[in-house]
Amino acid sequence: MDTIISKVDFAEPLKDIDVIEKAAEILQSGGLVAFPTETVYGLGANGLNAEAVKDIYKAKGRPSDNPLILHISDIEELKPLVKEVPENAKKLMKAFWPGPLTLIFKKADIVPYATSGGLETVAIRFPENKVANLLIKTAKMPIAAPSANTSGRPSPTRASHVEYDLKGKIDMIIDGGSCEFGLESTIVDVSGDVPCLLRPGSITLGMLRDVLGEVTVDKAVVTKLSAGELPKAPGMKYTHYSPSADVVIVRGDVDNTVSKITELAEKSKAEGYRTGIIATEETKDRYQGFEVLVIGSRQHPETIAANLFKMLRKCDYHNIQKVYAEGFEETELGLAIMNRLKKAAGYSIIDV
Repeated sequence: MDTIISKVDFAEPLKDIDVIEKAAEILQSGGLVAFPTETVYGLGANGLNAEAVKDIYKAKGRPSDNPLILHISDIEELKPLVKEVPENAKKLMKAFWPGPLTLIFKKADIVPYATSGGLETVAIRFPENKVANLLIKTAKMPIAAPSANTSGRPSPTRASHVEYDLKGKIDMIIDGGSCEFGLESTIVDVSGDVPCLLRPGSITLGMLRDVLGEVTVDKAVVTKLSAGELPKAPGMKYTHYSPSADVVIVRGDVDNTVSKITELAEKSKAEGYRTGIIATEETKDRYQGFEVLVIGSRQHPETIAANLFKMLRKCDYHNIQKVYAEGFEETELGLAIMNRLKKAAGYSIIDV
């Protein structure tokens, strides 16, 4: 398959409406299109076409019980897709839509089980990104879209990442530049009596509680699901975000963390492994003689979030075999950063 790759102006996508219209035609005919959002690049198909949705799973190598997110371009488009819109959902929609927040509703019959991962619920998001919005409007359909990467790999935050993983497997890639947030959306289940955080993201737990008061946290946010448990939302169960290298997280006091990572990296290097260290602006100069990948500043965690997947992918580009990553406090945005980093490391963590 020849994959079309076309650039659009992310700020004014109407300038490139011919690209958007071509992508919409592909979606309407049952094809697959990768497109930018404010979180990561998504791999889109007609979310109401079960056969098209199955092609997403095939292209990504994604397990079919891993639910997909439906993307809409207007709140009015929500109503036909769900059985009800609870009051808690309305409050969150008013506060954070359009934006990096996905809500879980009881699904309407029109939503195929291929999209919901076999569940009676459906995940829905109203993205803020102008390219994504225009594509949904032009295609005149809810677009089912997980991250546009090979399943298990770090999520793509630029078109080149999508091309690396999926060129030749999908019909089209819309290049709309780098993604703003760099982490997938926050997911909240509003289908029950008490809202539950299923996946942390840029909309933090504190922000959710400011709007709703009580919000619980699913255990899968901080621990690994067992083999027999069905994932309620994308990214909850399977290995995710992993480079080819072995990743180990070292967390604790910064001085102890630097000391332990240096010790581990020296040992790996002596054993002949190409070794990398994921560090912050504050600690990068304390690692001498190693390949240091600077992820951002602890003073500005949004920079760490934006660069996390880029740095994990860089490990592969640099043929790194062993990676030691600094850990972060699991509060606010740090909860989302560590959620992704733990999955990338297969929950291999050393506390110091």
